[in-house]
Amino acid sequence: MKLSIVATLYRSAPHFVEFVARASAAAKAFASDDYEIVLVNDGSPDNSLELAIQQSAADAHVVVVDLSRNFGHHKAMMTGLQHARGEFVYLLDSDLEEEPEWLATFAQQMQTEQADVVYGVQAARKGGWFERTTGALFYKVFNAVTQLHLPENIVVARLMTRRYVDALVQHDEREVFMAGLWLITGFKQLPHIITKHSTSETTYTLRRKISQLVNSIVSFSNAPLVAIFVIGCFITLIAMLFALYVLWTWMAHDNPPSGWTSVIMSIWLLGGITVSLIGVIGIYLAKIFSETKRRPYTIVRHIYGRQQ
Repeated sequence: MKLSIVATLYRSAPHFVEFVARASAAAKAFASDDYEIVLVNDGSPDNSLELAIQQSAADAHVVVVDLSRNFGHHKAMMTGLQHARGEFVYLLDSDLEEEPEWLATFAQQMQTEQADVVYGVQAARKGGWFERTTGALFYKVFNAVTQLHLPENIVVARLMTRRYVDALVQHDEREVFMAGLWLITGFKQLPHIITKHSTSETTYTLRRKISQLVNSIVSFSNAPLVAIFVIGCFITLIAMLFALYVLWTWMAHDNPPSGWTSVIMSIWLLGGITVSLIGVIGIYLAKIFSETKRRPYTIVRHIYGRQQ
């Protein structure tokens, strides 16, 4: 099979019919009749699954992978890639904020420059000031902590070769952060400037963005643990210097320094720092606990439309 188009479904009903029609047209232009459209239902609460099943019954190119519940966007994408069989795999969202027609321009750049991946990058991040600011902050913090240099304003849409996808799905961690996995998989990856549309409100709230930032950092960097060691050494040095100062004051002036306020403030400060640092260690222990259980990161309930 020459081409697999992979997309996830979550509250996708308003755009489903148009998405499948446009994706099918783009696929036919690229691969004639040698393609498939793999749709992963990530526990969508609307009737996206029903629409997808109907489409798979009417069109043999459509394959529906129905997950047993909502596992999250990134895990659903990875599951879709595992079920894709094409020589080339085009991954994108189904909400039409990313155009299926980008496939043609991505393929042209891939062929011209002999790349394994061509991915979309927004020239300017879409959304209001809050979405733009938090998005920019996410990339800056992630890059600063992990030293991975993740391209800013990347989107899901990307065309990938078979060998790249085979390498990508070898990652078997339970905490999936796709942007990081895309990057560390390697191969020749090239950006393509696109304009992402706005068809619906983002589901990534501030709480979800903070959670994703924490998960991505602890998945790709041990810098917070190193920072704990450095902070501990710094606090110990300050405490030793202060102890020497107190001893010198007592010996030189026979009058030890007084001031319960400063003592109490120091206790609260060090107590707060200690609790915070233990919290960082706790986050890493939680991730280790999650990984060692080796639970599947998604469970497929049924596959529709594919001949077994």
